Amino acid sequence: QGQLVESGGGLVQAGGSLRLSCTASRTITSFNHMGWYRQAPGKQRELVANITGGGSTNYADSVKGRFTISRDVAKNTVYLEMDSLKPEDTAVYYCYTRKAWIISWGPGTQVTVSS
Repeated sequence: QGQLVESGGGLVQAGGSLRLSCTASRTITSFNHMGWYRQAPGKQRELVANITGGGSTNYADSVKGRFTISRDVAKNTVYLEMDSLKPEDTAVYYCYTRKAWIISWGPGTQVTVSS
């Protein structure tokens, strides 16, 4: 599946915005889907949003209307625009790709939202 390089995490106040980027080492339309999971301390990893090879998007109910996933195929990059951030969005965010049964993960980027 290749390497995934993430960027864009950080510390932001509640109500603020951040944009995460994830760049793959191969054409992203070759994946069944690509997107982001997150894991908060003491909690299970959960899907945040993903985008299929055909461009369809899917969001967790908790982020609908606040987060937007998009992609730049020419740059092999997927973005997660996060607006109206809440303290409960604090987590490590992991980029992933899936092709058939093969799932690859990025190293994760910390997002911290202060109240």
